Amino acid sequence: MNILRLKALLGAGCFSLALIGSAMHPAHAGGLERGGYDIDLLFDPSPFATEAEATFVMPDRKYKNARGPGGLDLGFGTTADGAEDYWVPRIGAKVQVVQGIDCMVDYSQPWGAHTAPGVWNGAFSNMETDIKSDNYAATCSYKMDAGKGQLRFIGGVFYQKVYGFKESLVSPLVPDFGGTGRVDLTSNGWGWRAGVAYEIPDIALRASLVYNSKVKLDNISGTLDLTNVGGVVLPIYGSTQYMPDVVELKLQSGIAPGWLAFGSIKWVNWSVLQSVPICVVGTPAALCVTGDDAHSAQVTSLDLMYRDGWTVSGGIGHKFNDQWSAAGQLSWDRGTSHGYGSQTDTWTFGGGVAYTPKPNIEVRLAGAVGVMTSGHSGTVAGENGYVAGTDASYDFGNDLVTAISGGIKIKF
Repeated sequence: MNILRLKALLGAGCFSLALIGSAMHPAHAGGLERGGYDIDLLFDPSPFATEAEATFVMPDRKYKNARGPGGLDLGFGTTADGAEDYWVPRIGAKVQVVQGIDCMVDYSQPWGAHTAPGVWNGAFSNMETDIKSDNYAATCSYKMDAGKGQLRFIGGVFYQKVYGFKESLVSPLVPDFGGTGRVDLTSNGWGWRAGVAYEIPDIALRASLVYNSKVKLDNISGTLDLTNVGGVVLPIYGSTQYMPDVVELKLQSGIAPGWLAFGSIKWVNWSVLQSVPICVVGTPAALCVTGDDAHSAQVTSLDLMYRDGWTVSGGIGHKFNDQWSAAGQLSWDRGTSHGYGSQTDTWTFGGGVAYTPKPNIEVRLAGAVGVMTSGHSGTVAGENGYVAGTDASYDFGNDLVTAISGGIKIKF
C-alpha cells in the first residue's frame, strides 16, 4: 500500500471517534444518560496517552398546558422549563503495559438529570430534581494477530456513585410556595465490562462490541426533609435498584485516502428503572414496594417509568493535512418515555475539528444541534398496577438541544 495513503487513513482513524463522541453522542440521550461509557482511548496506538474533555449541553425543553392532580388548573402556571443546562466531564489515561496488553483508567459522569420547573401546576410532582453520578473505571485489553489484522479481548471494572435530590410541593398553605419537601438520596455499586474488537490498521478498520454490566444499588439511603411543613427530617432508604446494562457495537473503516466512515448502535436497558419506592428507615423491606395499596409503606417515590433506549449514529471523517481533521455525524436516539415524561426521540447533527500542532498533541472542538420531538406526559400504569403521572400532566413541542465540546489529548 502507498505509504501516503496509509498515513492519511491512520490519521483519520485516530481522531474521529474520540472527536465525535465528545460532543455529539451525549447531546441529551434518553433515560438518565449524559456521558455514558467510552473506552475509545484504549485503542490509541501510542505507548502512553492521556486526554481530558468537557461538553456543555443546552436542552431547551418547554412544558405547556400543564395541569395538576385530576387535570385541574391550580393557578400555579401552565408553562415551565423542562430541562436545565449541564456539563459532562471526562478524563482518562492509557498505557501499553507490555507488547499486546493495554490498560486505561478514567473518570466520567455517565448518568444524570436536572429539571427545575419551579412553581407550576405540576409542583406537587416536581419543583426541582437533580441526579448526578461519578464513575471510576479500569479497563485492559489483550490483542493478538488474526488474519490480516489483530483480535483484541477487552475486560474491566468500574465503581459508580449515584446521588441527588428532589423537591416538590407538599402543602400550598405555606406562604410563597414555601411548603416544600425534599428527598436526598445516595448509593453506589460495582460493575464490569467485557468485549471484543477486530482491527486492520492498514485501512483504519475497527469493529468493536462491548458489554457493560448493570450496577446494583442495594444501599440507597438518605433523608426526607419535611421541616418546611412543620415536620422533621426522617432517615429513609430505597429498595434495591440497578443502573442499566449497555451493549454497544462500533464500526469504522477508511474508505479513501484521508477519509473515514464510522457508525454505532447502542442498546441501554433503561426499563430496569420504573418507580423507586422510598421508605422510612425501620420499615420492613417486604413493605417497601411500589404501589398505592395496603401492601406498600412507601412515603414517596421516584417515578421514571422508562423503556429501553436505542441510539443509532453514522458519520464521515476527513484528514486535510497533518494538522487539521474534521468530522460530521447524524444520530437518532429513541426516547425512553412512553406516555410519562418528556424524553421522546431526538435527532442530532454534529460536527467538529481536530488540530494537531505537534505529533503528540491533539486539540478538539466540536458542536451539535438537535431536535427533541413533541409529545404528552400523563398517567402510565407500571409495575404492580402502580399508576404514575396522576399529580401532573403537560404537553411539549419540538424543542431544540445544542452542545459544545472541547478536549485535548497528549500522547508519547
